Amino acid sequence: MYLLDINHCSYLLRKESAVYSRAIAIGTENLAPCVIVQGELVFMAENSGQKQQNLTDVSDFLQYLRIYHIDEDTTMVYGHLKAALMNQFAPKEKSQRRRTKITDIGFDDNDLWIASIALQHNFTLVSADSDFQRIQSVCDLSIETWYQPFTRGS
Repeated sequence: MYLLDINHCSYLLRKESAVYSRAIAIGTENLAPCVIVQGELVFMAENSGQKQQNLTDVSDFLQYLRIYHIDEDTTMVYGHLKAALMNQFAPKEKSQRRRTKITDIGFDDNDLWIASIALQHNFTLVSADSDFQRIQSVCDLSIETWYQPFTRGS
């Protein structure tokens, strides 16, 4: 099963060739976003130039996918993951560590929730976000990137 991050959902909404082809080959029954990504998609649509059309597109896109939610087990994974990242990347000195937030060491709470859902369900996370590679330094998070940006001379 594949958990889709916001960037790959955006690529799918735009029908970006490599991502769209891979998703079709895998099948929608094996693809899912989580509630965090759903919220980010709605936020993006709300702030776009074509708000109504984009909200409709997001709704149409999500109706065929199972949305994974945060539950008590997710909160346990999240807590362990956040603690491991703080232990790995935060200052070692206690007084500095107490004032350190997860964003101070380069992580976004939404990304931690997304990673926690992927870990909880043993899903492969599909993302082009390099922060998830840093998360792999403290856990066994499976990641794939389907997006292949066009480069000149390729």
